[in-house]
Amino acid sequence: MTATIIPFPRPAAPDRLARALTGLTAALDTQRQAVAAWQATLAELRGVTGGLEKSLAQYDAALGGLAARVDGVHRQARTLEHWADGVLAAHGGGTR
Repeated sequence: MTATIIPFPRPAAPDRLARALTGLTAALDTQRQAVAAWQATLAELRGVTGGLEKSLAQYDAALGGLAARVDGVHRQARTLEHWADGVLAAHGGGTR
C-alpha cells in the first residue's frame, strides 16, 4: 500500500504579494502613528524644559538679589563691629 501525498494549495503569487503589501501598509501606518506620538512628546518636552529654564532664570536672579542684600548686611555688620571695637577701646573696655 502506498500513500498518496496531497499537496497544500499554494496561493497564487498575486495573492501573496497583496497580503505582503497589506502587512507592509499596516506596519507603516503603525510606524507613522508612533512617530507622530514621539514628535508630540518631544514638543511637550520642549515646552516643559522651556518653562523650567524660565523658572531657573528667575530663581538665579532672586538668588543674585539675595546675595547682594546679604553682602550689604555683612558690610554693615563689619562696620558696626569695627565701631563697637573702637568704642570699647576708647572707654577702656579692651577688645574682644
